[in-house]
Amino acid sequence: MDENLLRDVVDAALKAGADAAEAVSAERRALSITVRLGDLEEVEREEARDLGLRVFVGRRQATVSGSDISAEGRAKLVERAVAMARLAPEDPYAGLADPARLARGPLPDLDIFDPSEPTPETLEARARTAEGAARSVPRVTNSDGASASWSSSQWTMVTSGGFAGVHRASGFSMGASAIAGDENGMENGYEGRSVRWQSDLPSPEFIGTEAGKRAAARLGARKIASTTAPVIFENRLAASLLGPLIGAISGPSIARGTSFLKDKLGQPVFAKGVSIMDDPHRPRGLGSSPFDDEGVANARQAIIEDGVLTTWLLNSSSARQLGLETTGHASRGLAGPPGVGPSNLTLMPGDKDQAALIRDAGKGLLVTSMFGPSLNGNTGDWSVGCSGFWFEGGELAYPVNEITVAGNLIDIYGRLVPGADLEIRGASNAPSLLIDGLAIAGR
Repeated sequence: MDENLLRDVVDAALKAGADAAEAVSAERRALSITVRLGDLEEVEREEARDLGLRVFVGRRQATVSGSDISAEGRAKLVERAVAMARLAPEDPYAGLADPARLARGPLPDLDIFDPSEPTPETLEARARTAEGAARSVPRVTNSDGASASWSSSQWTMVTSGGFAGVHRASGFSMGASAIAGDENGMENGYEGRSVRWQSDLPSPEFIGTEAGKRAAARLGARKIASTTAPVIFENRLAASLLGPLIGAISGPSIARGTSFLKDKLGQPVFAKGVSIMDDPHRPRGLGSSPFDDEGVANARQAIIEDGVLTTWLLNSSSARQLGLETTGHASRGLAGPPGVGPSNLTLMPGDKDQAALIRDAGKGLLVTSMFGPSLNGNTGDWSVGCSGFWFEGGELAYPVNEITVAGNLIDIYGRLVPGADLEIRGASNAPSLLIDGLAIAGR
């Protein structure tokens, strides 16, 4: 959908009585193929072209979206949006982004669009190869399937405040899930990757083999007694600990006063030496974009620097509410006003690999799977179900399951030690993380 069509929508909204307007379009094509036990199980194809419109009448706003982009459909969209805005409650903080903060000039080339499009046969072959590799791992007895997919998307935005921008992105992914079994039971294991460029995908053989190995390694898992011990979160999932942090430092949470970090700006939250970066301009990053979802210029910045919380994450509305400036973290879909979200979040690595962290801890738990997290957003009390491996004498001893790890995140963040094994796997990444003592609930 080109910018001229969106300009027409914005102009029509202004003529219909809106004081300001913002039109966005999202176009997406995708193909996903799943196989299981050597048979083709599912083929999903998507082609979507949708339009969203946000209008302001004074300090009242409304957002509508639809897939009918014909002249008649656009006219109805505009009419409905303006009518809804006139009936909406006033919001003293509503409005488009400050024109002075908008992204201008040539946008950065983030290298996030690969024009190649794999055929359905290629995707099916990748999935079959990945599953075959998983099933060939010793002690793997069954499969939950394997999949391969491709997508291409384009996001375009035009506002009456003077912004117009477009960015395109592609995605390629592959995953496999294996089941290993013996006389004592069954365990599963998964491996998957998502990347912007097809050439950055690991081989299907690697994906499948890793899934199979992870399943087989879980066989013989034991239950352990409740205890307090060091806990290491494997790098594959360690970034999950950053989710509550992002929620706690988002502008809307701070404005509502519902954050366990609401009084921590400018104070140490993590140990000295710990830094967390947010970088929307990382080349080929899964969270990369040349501007935020209000058209505001975005840039790499430290959220945690040497342990200190340096900023809230703000869009224009929450920034106005707090008397601050937007940080370029507006995030939205086609429906509803912008929320807040990070781009490419990275907890920077330390200088010891996972094996060294295990040796330093001596005895404790290596978490390799997490599920069902629970968080009290006001206090930071946190717990999560998990499984993994017990280690003793600085070495892995045996797999464990059906356990819960719990603690307060302010305490956890303050004692967290990052490892050196950072691997960029998604939009949120961290190395293995050691906490020197957490409550572990077992049998």
